[in-house]
Amino acid sequence: MLTEDRNPRSQLLDTLSSEDICRLMNAEDASVSAAVQAAIPAIAQAVDRIAEGMKAGGRLIYVGAGTSGRLAVLDAAECIPTFGIEPGIVIALMAGGADAFIRPVENAEDDALAGANELLALNLTPHDSVVGLAASGRTPYVLGAINAAREKGVLTVGISCNTPAVLLDKADIAIPLLVGPEILTGSTRLKAGTAQKMALNMLSTAVMIRLGLVYDNWMVGLRVTNQKLLNRARRIVADIIPTDLATAGQLLEAAGKDVRTAILMGRFQLNAGQATALLQSAEGNLRVALASANGLGTLGNTAP
Repeated sequence: MLTEDRNPRSQLLDTLSSEDICRLMNAEDASVSAAVQAAIPAIAQAVDRIAEGMKAGGRLIYVGAGTSGRLAVLDAAECIPTFGIEPGIVIALMAGGADAFIRPVENAEDDALAGANELLALNLTPHDSVVGLAASGRTPYVLGAINAAREKGVLTVGISCNTPAVLLDKADIAIPLLVGPEILTGSTRLKAGTAQKMALNMLSTAVMIRLGLVYDNWMVGLRVTNQKLLNRARRIVADIIPTDLATAGQLLEAAGKDVRTAILMGRFQLNAGQATALLQSAEGNLRVALASANGLGTLGNTAP
């Protein structure tokens, strides 16, 4: 397998100076972007299919083990505050469970039945999408889940750093990230992990954009859960309306800290209820809501 091959450029690795080790690692990492770039058509295809399912009420479910599983958990967790989605919409299953995120449970990845059972316990629907991640492309836990998903007629996506790979063969959409052998032989937390993180960044972000949770390049669906995010939300509201930061803060408070509602309130002089109704009629898509309101003229005169 590519991920287990020895890298001729890193032989005598243990004899190098610290700076030379770091320079070699940096040079190897420079190839990762090209590997991900080659997979963009497949990633884009997955984005469109996953977004289609989620618009119909489906979920995005990641399945991984080891580094791949940890990256999946990270991506799923960050979708909640970044895009304001409810927990349980983007899910990550990791071999060994939550404990494996902190402490390795290496034997868990060999349990194909656990992968299948843990996925089926989520009560799959036809609109769900299952993304299996395995650098090797043959991790039993991931393959068990992918097989179970296929039997239920659910969309499957496979991400692997090897080809040919069983995972890529079994998935409806195959995403090969061919970064080549690691500087430290077999340590797929390195280039393979970086490539998977880049692919997941693309996948989840583009899906959320397709779902209308982004306006221009602003994360208008974000959840305001701390001071940093409150400041960011104020800037977003102030920029899009446009208005000053103080007014943006007042609008956010009146809107229950919902960025999109605050923007509609400030742009069209609506109260929170009117803005919420307008947003709901646009299925949460701020651009659609703004266009709709612009077409109707000023919708209200009620101050926030």
